[in-house]
Amino acid sequence: MVGFRPWQLVTYAFLHANLGHLFLNMLALHIFGSDVERALGARRYLELYGAAVLSAAAVQLLVVSAAGTAYPTIGASGGVFGVLLAFGMLYPRRIVTLLFPPIPMPAWLFVTLYGIVELASGVVGTEAGIAHFAHVGGMAGAYVVLRRWRRRTIDETW
Repeated sequence: MVGFRPWQLVTYAFLHANLGHLFLNMLALHIFGSDVERALGARRYLELYGAAVLSAAAVQLLVVSAAGTAYPTIGASGGVFGVLLAFGMLYPRRIVTLLFPPIPMPAWLFVTLYGIVELASGVVGTEAGIAHFAHVGGMAGAYVVLRRWRRRTIDETW
């Protein structure tokens, strides 16, 4: 890993390939993040997002290192996918409608299918230049954080 610096595990999330990339990430945060932040509070929302960014970087770094193909990874998508997973867990019955094709489905199903598509796309190698494993890693990091918080809340009520 020539030229790798530890701070890149965070700073990559503040870089984007172009304005379209930035716009789509911010649109997803606007659509799904508002409700997640309201449910968790600002501090926990930031913790969740940070954990998703770090886990996305770690998973992507492990996968590209194991595959022996080093290429730059940039964008907030890992954090966004973490927020998306949190939305699906916090609001599982909320209806989400796809744009193309316009198919309404519960949030839990949307998030599950999207995660499966990202994992499959990463394994198959479709859409070169997209860090599919970072997306899956962001979801995994958010899941771990949410489960830890849920476990702690249950333990504190006893």
